[in-house]
Amino acid sequence: MQIKAIVYTSETGNTAKYAKKLGEKTKLKVYSLEQALTALPDGTEIVYLGWLMASMVKGYKTAAKKFRILLVCGVCLGTSGSQLEEVRKMNAIDEKVPLFTLQGGFDMQKLHGMNKFMMKIMRRILKNQIEKKPEKTPDDEKIVWMLDKGGSVVCEEYLEPVIKQIECI
Repeated sequence: MQIKAIVYTSETGNTAKYAKKLGEKTKLKVYSLEQALTALPDGTEIVYLGWLMASMVKGYKTAAKKFRILLVCGVCLGTSGSQLEEVRKMNAIDEKVPLFTLQGGFDMQKLHGMNKFMMKIMRRILKNQIEKKPEKTPDDEKIVWMLDKGGSVVCEEYLEPVIKQIECI
């Protein structure tokens, strides 16, 4: 097995940033899912990155129909390494496939249609849950900042375990 490419789906640009940084570090070619569907042959072994919405990795099912996915990264509001069990279950990702979640960012201005509508509701729910906590963590504060102001916390450091795993494949 040898990974041939990195393929991603991004809505607000955070997943694209991670995919491009990962491509730079691993020297793998990077494609949006739309590009990859025409540029890469069926069965190509890839790393797939998609943004998370309700624990669903956007574009994963489409990518899995065409490519052999050897590693998955979901980019989310939550802290890196969170939601792994739910993401694996919701997307039916095989236990043998390494799965990572990476904290990305949020920008309501870049969302459209149903995604924007749903995130307006989710933003209120998430903020309410965090505000009810008796003690807020720095991660809670970071999430509230992203929800209120919009912003990105994409960080090369979050990719280190992903890069190590790719080197082992």
